[in-house]
Amino acid sequence: MRVAVSHHAPEPLLDPGLYIVATPIGNLGDITFRAVETLRGCDAIACEDTRVTGKLLKHLGISKPLWRYDDHTSERDRERILAAARTQAIALVSDAGTPLVSDPGYRLVHEARDAGIPATSLPGPCAAIVGLTLSGLPNDSFLFAGFLPVKDKARADRLAQLAQIDATLIFYETGPRLAKSLAAIAKVLPGRTVSVARELTKLHEECRTASAADLRAHYEQHPPKGEIVLLIAPPERAETSVEDVEAMLLEALATMKASQAAAHVAKATGQDRKALYARALEMKSR
Repeated sequence: MRVAVSHHAPEPLLDPGLYIVATPIGNLGDITFRAVETLRGCDAIACEDTRVTGKLLKHLGISKPLWRYDDHTSERDRERILAAARTQAIALVSDAGTPLVSDPGYRLVHEARDAGIPATSLPGPCAAIVGLTLSGLPNDSFLFAGFLPVKDKARADRLAQLAQIDATLIFYETGPRLAKSLAAIAKVLPGRTVSVARELTKLHEECRTASAADLRAHYEQHPPKGEIVLLIAPPERAETSVEDVEAMLLEALATMKASQAAAHVAKATGQDRKALYARALEMKSR
């Protein structure tokens, strides 16, 4: 899909500052109108790879100075970008998705804010969120944890650290490392449901949900390419007996109002807050 861009439209006037611009993660039609206007109106673009951003700008019919900015950028080059942002509009993009989300930009934005340089973030595509919405895993609470470590022990240790977090875990992963990561999940977090989302927003997009062992077997037979969103369901809550719930409510009521006690026990057990509130009122009226 090609975005309709007028090559004769006047460039919008942008105030000086740093503009964090999310770009498509695959389908070029996902770029927002505001992102296009900002890239057209800025004075220069700091980007992860000038070749990748150059292709996007060519698609949009935009020509701007491109300044290389990645994790290896020197302090001098970062200072040059910050100095320019005091008097000019400078856009920051990564190769795909939202800058800073496992992509370069943290130091630049951090120092811009410390220096009082205006910073604006334009929302847009993010692979972690797309993967979460496709997976069907619980999404009321989730933790994005970037890339898992490369070495086996460090990878297993990281998964163990996150094992008790009551949230869906989201990681980025690469094709060559996926099988090892799935093997580690099967060992450290047995029984968890896992999703592998890849080629997001592209023609061959897929999202497979199964056990880590089953997914590993599949991808060993069908080696994946490209970057991957790897998601792990939260731990299942153990069933709480009626007696335990009553005891928890009674203990909570010693220091809390009925509504607060009900909310506290509901969060701990996953039971209905309204039913717990009604029971708390009964207990207080005794």
